[in-house]
Amino acid sequence: MEDSFIIEKIKNPETVDYGFNLLTREYSERIYWHVRKMVIDHEDANDLVQDIFIKIWKNLSSFREDARLFTWIYRIATNETLNFLQKKKRKLFLPINDVGQELTGKLDEGVLIDGDYIEMKLQKALLTLPDKQRLVFNMKYFENLKFEEIAEITKTSVGALKANYHHAVKKIEDFLNTD
Repeated sequence: MEDSFIIEKIKNPETVDYGFNLLTREYSERIYWHVRKMVIDHEDANDLVQDIFIKIWKNLSSFREDARLFTWIYRIATNETLNFLQKKKRKLFLPINDVGQELTGKLDEGVLIDGDYIEMKLQKALLTLPDKQRLVFNMKYFENLKFEEIAEITKTSVGALKANYHHAVKKIEDFLNTD
């Protein structure tokens, strides 16, 4: 479905509810997996996606169309996810590595992936990355976004994103080559 059609429905007070339903149907699965790759836990991802769509609903009137709808939604989802991870670290009083270990435990007991050994090892390698590096890697590698799109979403320069991605790939390679 075209974003322009959704925006047209959202901007019209008589069809705003319908437009939001279209937006939710169009983006909820993509946002869920975007969030899930970062927070690992299904319940956390579900709760966070609900919060994200509530925030989108509350801020529909502020969408100025200076960015694509996709970019605006992903920016909200990305910021909310990073905020969630920061709150979790503060709440648990855990250093970054311990949160990674907690998420690795959830990965081991969860059903995020089929259980293929190399896929599981890749997911564990991703959990060793800083949140922003992991986010950039996920968006580039799994979601196949262009660096320019990621730059719009994260409000980061393309050069910085390329460097983040390169460092993430190197760390993942190092992790995968251990054992």
